[in-house]
Order: sequence, then structure tokens, then C-alpha cells
Amino acid sequence: MALYGAFFLYPVLMTFYNSFHTLRADFGFKTEFVGFANFAEILGEDVIFHRAVLNTLTWGVAAALLEILLGLALAVFLYFRVPLHRFFRVLWFTPVLMSYPVVGIIWLWYFNYDWGAINSLLRLVGLGAMAQSWLSTPATALPSLIVVTTWMWTGFNMVVLLAALHAIPQEYVDGARVDGAGFRQVVLSILVPLARPTIVNLMILSFIGKMKQFALVWVMTRGGPLWATETVATYVVKRAFHWRTFDLGYPSAIAVIWFVIVLALSLLLTRMLQRRELIQY
Repeated sequence: MALYGAFFLYPVLMTFYNSFHTLRADFGFKTEFVGFANFAEILGEDVIFHRAVLNTLTWGVAAALLEILLGLALAVFLYFRVPLHRFFRVLWFTPVLMSYPVVGIIWLWYFNYDWGAINSLLRLVGLGAMAQSWLSTPATALPSLIVVTTWMWTGFNMVVLLAALHAIPQEYVDGARVDGAGFRQVVLSILVPLARPTIVNLMILSFIGKMKQFALVWVMTRGGPLWATETVATYVVKRAFHWRTFDLGYPSAIAVIWFVIVLALSLLLTRMLQRRELIQY
């Protein structure tokens, strides 16, 4: 409890307290109560915050859907024991074991315009006109980062979903096959519905995880170009420590607003998915 209070509860309470103040750090900490002024400015005038929220929500929804769908597809193939299934299970899970800085550096090499693997492959197959600076173009920077997190976390979802599929009694699958069900019917009518609770939990966890995305962005793009990959987490760090605004109250207010938004969206998503499950069954 002492460690929890010192390293979690106290910082959270101080963040809420600081959000209602201007905390000047230029010549020592000088605190001035400003009420809801920080919140009003953030919600009404801060266009960078609005862009960061849009980027983060886009990332959270798109990456969560891609990771779950790809992880489920891989889990189904492993469930039916395709050739070399043990090798593929290890291969597909390996990216999960890497840290964000390592993954970021690897994909910086892949996305390099001159000698990166992606552009080199495009030039090799005669599609050199499609080669571009993936991380330096606003239209492709965020999708590129979504690809990276999907590559990194699909293996985790695959392993969890594979465990959920193996927990389904084999008699259900055998009985369906005796009744003439094919591969598609077994997957869509038996495996996926019975694994639905696990899919719902993974969807919620993936969404919450993407709402806190910081390390990968910081390593690969620092929020650029032109705020195209700016997330709320990176924006808070910039406002607090890199822009020399000497005010810790404003970024604290951003953190509080984002905490409320993520909490509300997580509760709403949980309620919607669980209610749909109750209605269906």
C-alpha cells in the first residue's frame, strides 16, 4: 500500500491538483489557482490537442480491429494444426517479446526511403513509383505506425485466442463435422461465437493500450510530420518538458481530460459489447 500510494495514488492526485493551477517552473515553482481556465483553453482553442485526440482514437480503433482479426485468423490456422504450426506459433509471437524502442528502430530501417526493405521491394517488382518517405508524408505516417503496432501485437492476441479455442470442447467441432459442417461453418458458427468473451476482452485491452501510445511514436516520428502522428501522450510530454513553456499545470489538465475520456470510452465500449453479448445469447 505504501508503494502504491507513493508511486501511483500521490502522482495521480497531484496531477488533478495541478490541473487547476498555473505551475510556473522558470524561477522556482510558483503556483497560482486558475480554476477551469486550462480546461477551457484545451477544449476550445488547442488545435494540436484536438489533432492528437483524433490521431489516438483512430489508432485505437483501427489497430484494435486489425490485431484481433489477424490474431483470430492465425489462431484458427494453428488450431487446425497446419504444417509447421509449432514453428509459426513461435515466429508470429516473437515480436511481442521486443520493446517499443527496438521495434521502432527496426521499422525505421524498413521505412527508409533510399535503402529500406519496403521501397526496395517496390522497386524490385517494378512499382518504384509507389516508393515514398512513409514516415515523412502526413498521409502515410499514421497508417505506417498502425502497421507497426499491428505487427507487434498480433502474436499476443493469437496466443490468447488460441488458448480460448483449445478450451472449447472438441465434441462440439466433431459433432458439427459429423453433421456435414465445413471449415467455414465450424469457424463462424462454433469457434468464433464460443470465443466471443475472449475477443471482447482483447478488444477492450487493445483499445486502452493504444490510448496510451507514446514510446513508439517518440522513437519513430516524435509526432510529426505536421502533427500527423501526434498522440495525447506525446503532446503532454512536449508541453511539460520540451516546449519551455515553464507551466506544468496545462499539461496536467491535458492528462486529466484524457483520463476522463479514456475511462468513459472504455466503460462505454465494455457496456456495449457485453450488452450485445447478452442480447445475442
